[in-house]
Amino acid sequence: MKFIVDAHLPKKLSDFLTWKGYDSIHTLNLPNGNKSKDSEINTLSLNEKRVLISKDLDFVESLIISKKPYKLITISAGNISNKQLIEIFKQNIDYIVLALKETRFIEITNQKIIIK
Repeated sequence: MKFIVDAHLPKKLSDFLTWKGYDSIHTLNLPNGNKSKDSEINTLSLNEKRVLISKDLDFVESLIISKKPYKLITISAGNISNKQLIEIFKQNIDYIVLALKETRFIEITNQKIIIK
């Protein structure tokens, strides 16, 4: 599975996913870095079948209206620390990957993972 981690989230999350054996990039690695436009991120996600992980609610709207990005994990966990966010992924990555085989949209809060 391939991922792209958006600018509002830590590069450490992308590094963790890579460490777990997934193909993951952070927007910092794109030509325009964290200033990449949503349209560029959506295009990359679709072209490379990358699951976008983002806090940006614009991507939720885009997924519903335009079916872009390819797949989306939205983080709506409030102001949790980067360490807490990565811990959520550590504890749930197998479940998240399994769910992504059946759905295009997952929401992660600080208390639960919601499959949409």
